[in-house]
Amino acid sequence: MPNIKDPVDKVPTPKVDPKRLSLVASASRNMVLILDAAGTIEWANPVFEEYTGHLLQNITGIRPSELLKGPATDTTALTRIARELHRVKQFEEEVLLYTRTGEPFWVHAYGLPIGDEQGVAPGFIVIMNNISDHKHSERGLRIAASVFDRSHEAIIISDQNNRILDVNPSFSRITGYSRADVLGLNPSILSSGRHSPAYYRAMWQSIEESGHWRGEIWNRRKNGEEFVELQSISRIHLDEPGSYYHVANFTDITELKNHAKDIDRAANYDDLTGLPNLQLLKERLHHAQIQADIHQKSLSVGYIDLDGFKAINENFGAEAGDKILCILASRLAQGLRSGDTVARIGGDEFGLILQSDNHDAIYDRILSSINESVDLGGEAGSIVVTASLGITRYPEDNADAEGLIRHADQAVYAAKDKGRNLLHVFDPEQNEHRQQRRAQLIELSRALENKEFELHFQPQVRIADCKVIGFEALIRWNHPHKGLLYPDAFLPSLEASHLEVPLGQWVLEEAVFQMGLWHDAGEDLSVSINISARHMMDWSFTSYLENYLQCHPAIKPEQITLEVLESTSLEDIKRASDVLARCQELGFRVALDDFGTGFSSLSYLNTLPIDLVKVDKSFVINMLNDSNDRAIVESVIFMGQRFSHPILAEGVETFDHARALSDLGCEYMQGYGVGRPMPAGNVLEWTQQWRKSHPASSEAAQPAGW
Repeated sequence: MPNIKDPVDKVPTPKVDPKRLSLVASASRNMVLILDAAGTIEWANPVFEEYTGHLLQNITGIRPSELLKGPATDTTALTRIARELHRVKQFEEEVLLYTRTGEPFWVHAYGLPIGDEQGVAPGFIVIMNNISDHKHSERGLRIAASVFDRSHEAIIISDQNNRILDVNPSFSRITGYSRADVLGLNPSILSSGRHSPAYYRAMWQSIEESGHWRGEIWNRRKNGEEFVELQSISRIHLDEPGSYYHVANFTDITELKNHAKDIDRAANYDDLTGLPNLQLLKERLHHAQIQADIHQKSLSVGYIDLDGFKAINENFGAEAGDKILCILASRLAQGLRSGDTVARIGGDEFGLILQSDNHDAIYDRILSSINESVDLGGEAGSIVVTASLGITRYPEDNADAEGLIRHADQAVYAAKDKGRNLLHVFDPEQNEHRQQRRAQLIELSRALENKEFELHFQPQVRIADCKVIGFEALIRWNHPHKGLLYPDAFLPSLEASHLEVPLGQWVLEEAVFQMGLWHDAGEDLSVSINISARHMMDWSFTSYLENYLQCHPAIKPEQITLEVLESTSLEDIKRASDVLARCQELGFRVALDDFGTGFSSLSYLNTLPIDLVKVDKSFVINMLNDSNDRAIVESVIFMGQRFSHPILAEGVETFDHARALSDLGCEYMQGYGVGRPMPAGNVLEWTQQWRKSHPASSEAAQPAGW
């Protein structure tokens, strides 16, 4: 708005109706105030009311500064306006004011004194033009200019022909080119020549299609030094049709790249040998598995462990040990084909990934290269190093990368167990069986702690008079999810395990406990208990039996028969004989179970102290229909008689079985024909019912011997 130097020139001519002039003030889009001589508001136009929220009827007599001042209002500007009002002079200021609701807005305020010369009462006319948008744009430009000048990133502005229009100071700092050096030139002056034309075509295609590109570019500074930058390019369209500019900003990331390489090397490579480490080996193995799956090929994973390397370090020193590791690492790396990997896993251990076809030849070459003598120089001279090599093959071994390395490591231990300086190949099927057995042992251990096992009892009777001579204790697993499990579902997993003895002791204790309950009920029933070879050969077996029974004086040792499987392999037959003899001295009876199913029948009969021989049910069940089975039963009974051992036949299911066995000289029997295995709580009732059904067995109330 132009300054008005002579107010007299602005007095309305008499030809214009004053009412019309007042309409102009009301219709103006500027805010208009009329102040009295004291500077208080007399009148405000509707635009002022609308914009500020202050109604004329509420603001008459109030100074504008009191009404419109806010937290950020420049008080010095208000002071200047007040001074001019006091001097009855015109004024012109840009000032930040506030609406009734506290919203800030910028105005250009122009004040004109009026009075006698205009034929009106003294006062002022104040016209305020809202310049907030202009101020905001101005502020935005100042911020943008500040960002441009102070940004740590280099900025290039070019036209639609990609000619440089401007660059910021950071551009000069990073590239070495001054602003004057590059104005009007193409940014390609920075090109290092590393990237192909196709790379730049793809970049410009992205800018054409999306208006943006971001990526890494190798460029060259003014002094010729190459550097890598992370760059973004944006296409900016202005209001002019067909007019646009390019704004590129970039950061020098050369140091970050070099630092990343150092970190990568520290994280993925061995400091001593320079070979990949375990982490990188796993990563490469994972990718190798993917490629093997895609191309339907196999690969091998190897694990090398130097033999006796600790002694080498102790005898020749750590420096000599490191020299050996470096030499062997170099040999291994040179001996592999393209695409294969050798890594140092740690200490004296190396890992291999072999993707070539003829693996066996490579294994031999690897061991041979290690076996070549290493010259340590000086007095140490040359030494020969050997290694054990474990191998697993993918996809036969379908484990993940970590699992394959672990399996190859397991194979190394097997190679060392076989004598060292050897190769051993991992067997996935055998390993799966081991894992399943390990899992079941864990479950069995939990079952023992949670008291999930129970004993069932199967009756044994004398054939001649059907007298009950005792019961065989048979273990069952009351599985929380699978229900009642029979021994063949879990006992094989226990063989030669750490649980064999604890479970055997539990069976003994549970059987004695049940015998005590029956004794309290008036029945002294004998019980046969199966004893595993490992349990029997345990050094504490006999002392444990003796001490345990001393705590249960109501149970007599002669009421307990210890059954040893004839099919059990007794590695020390002499010790087994001594243990069983000691058991007999303590009063226990000994039975040879499942006789005829093993390979040492005659030897056991002749060597072991035995009170009873049990014929395996597999022969008894079919003896009536199979002449061979009958012949075996007859032979077992004959041998037992020759060694003066009573015979008990298992698997007796019918009266015909009992009669045939009696004719052959068998004295005792058990089987479904007599009674099925039953929970301990059913034994007394069953015994009473049996005696009622077989009166001749009434003498069974007394303990029976063989």
